[in-house]
Amino acid sequence: MDQLLIALDVERSATALALADSLRGIAGGFKIGCRLFTSEGPSIVRALVAKGDRVFLDLKFHDIPNTVAQAVAAATSLGVWMVNVHASGGTGMMQAAGDAAREAAARAGTTPPLVIAVTVLTSMTAETLAEIGWGQSEDSPGSGIRGAGSVIDRVVRLAQLAEAAGLNGVVASPLETATIREHCGRDFAIVTPGIRGGGAGTTERDDQARTMSAGEAIASGASYIVVGRPIIAAADPRAAAEAIVEEARRGAPTSR
Repeated sequence: MDQLLIALDVERSATALALADSLRGIAGGFKIGCRLFTSEGPSIVRALVAKGDRVFLDLKFHDIPNTVAQAVAAATSLGVWMVNVHASGGTGMMQAAGDAAREAAARAGTTPPLVIAVTVLTSMTAETLAEIGWGQSEDSPGSGIRGAGSVIDRVVRLAQLAEAAGLNGVVASPLETATIREHCGRDFAIVTPGIRGGGAGTTERDDQARTMSAGEAIASGASYIVVGRPIIAAADPRAAAEAIVEEARRGAPTSR
């Protein structure tokens, strides 16, 4: 399923590659996050790209624009299909990220990766936003960008900033997908983590606060769903992935 991105949230390349081998053909791509990349470095990206896999490098870059641009250029040189930054880094940082991806791809004669922006982490709640001082703010006059008070307001504001900065889409919880789609249109990519389902359990503490099932997320307008623990922690990861794909297909709009 093209829309299913499986998170290889493991520590070692051998485990990640074995999972990818067992899930290839059902996954639309594989996500490499901080844990695996920190343990194994760029070699795991190269190994998956060499096998023809689409790789979503989920490192959530958030720094000054020049530093983020350099990091995105480096990711592009690895052949990643998608890479993300934090939308809260601001318009200038996001523009620098998008420009760097296009320029690095042009130099290499390749297709630039999708550059998307993280809005509000799915572990965060209204209480968390208040704790870090992301309180009420006014709409930006004349910009069409709404203020940021509640979680949904914050998410939509950051999504609109990402779109205005020329990025390809955002990462947001499935609870906000329909509202983002309303404000940012059909062609704006929405990547939704925090997906549950597939009949797989895990003994890990579940720190996702804003979640939905695969079918609900697709029905709400998600472009891609990211699933990790319900698949990779299952006794039979491929069977768990197949169950999630079936659930997602039941939720898919008939026009998709």
